[in-house]
Amino acid sequence: MITIGIDPHKSSHTAVALDQSGALLGELRVPADNSTLATLSAWAARWPQRRWAIEGAGGLGRLLAQRLVAAGESVVDVPSTLAARARVLQRGHGRKSDGIDARSVAIVAQNRNDLPPVRSDDHSAVLRLLSDRRDELTAERRCTVNRLHRLLRELHPGGAPRALSADRASRLLATIRPIGAVDIERKAMARQLVTDLRRIDRALIDNRRRCAQAVTASGTTLTEIFGISEVLAAKILGHSGDISRFANADHYASYTGTAPIEVSSGEQRRHRLSRAATAPSTTPCTWPRASRPCTPDPAARTTCANRPNTRPPPKHCAASSDNSPKSSTATSTTTNSSRSPPPPA
Repeated sequence: MITIGIDPHKSSHTAVALDQSGALLGELRVPADNSTLATLSAWAARWPQRRWAIEGAGGLGRLLAQRLVAAGESVVDVPSTLAARARVLQRGHGRKSDGIDARSVAIVAQNRNDLPPVRSDDHSAVLRLLSDRRDELTAERRCTVNRLHRLLRELHPGGAPRALSADRASRLLATIRPIGAVDIERKAMARQLVTDLRRIDRALIDNRRRCAQAVTASGTTLTEIFGISEVLAAKILGHSGDISRFANADHYASYTGTAPIEVSSGEQRRHRLSRAATAPSTTPCTWPRASRPCTPDPAARTTCANRPNTRPPPKHCAASSDNSPKSSTATSTTTNSSRSPPPPA
């Protein structure tokens, strides 16, 4: 089996072919354009039994990896950390070039049997795109509101209320009579920000509708869990991908950062959540908030409300920053507390 390692870049890709003993069979550098796949396929045709290894098949090498998979090729994803370690262990004082990097990728693929194979994009890719787009819109809205607050503070005594919306800012601007050219320009900029805020709010509403459609089309039952909306389900499913790539539930908990790790010292046994999650964006989604009702049943909710709180308050809270209309109600917190909960009174 011939292994072809590829070091991808934005403008070019470098491929190196190795035989089973690790001997160099060939090297090729091609530009990243519409002819890349045809050039690589013609070059690799001399080795019918071949496997492709791409460094970062989910990053710069994503397009090439997907095109190779669509062409029926066998492709594996090599993490950049493994390729860097293999390069350091080679001869040549750890020198770095595109050819050396591609060779390191091929060596890793030859010596590792646990590399994830690259598959064609499925429905989870759509959910991840929608989720990432919503995160971008939410961050843009937050920046726009902050800029609007800054301008209104300089135009109106006391500024604007904390829960600022486009309609409330528009009504406040209508009562402001600017004095001088500076205030006139501030008010004009504030009106432009209000226009941007309305556009972002419309985009968030449309994104939520598309998330609901995509989650429904996926056939998942995740939304049947109390507190998980379509937006939150899209984030969890989109970033998790094919669940079969995880060996068990413990591996998935480690991926999301919800698996406790031991930080004991001496006679004290302590555990905390890992800060080195592979997918930190899913960590808040999979760690439920303590104040959330444990069940939608009214009778059980009353029982839970009357039960004494035996859980210590978290030190760090990360609530949802989505202030858009009809935003997801499923907020979350992560705790770094390593103390054990006190015994119930």
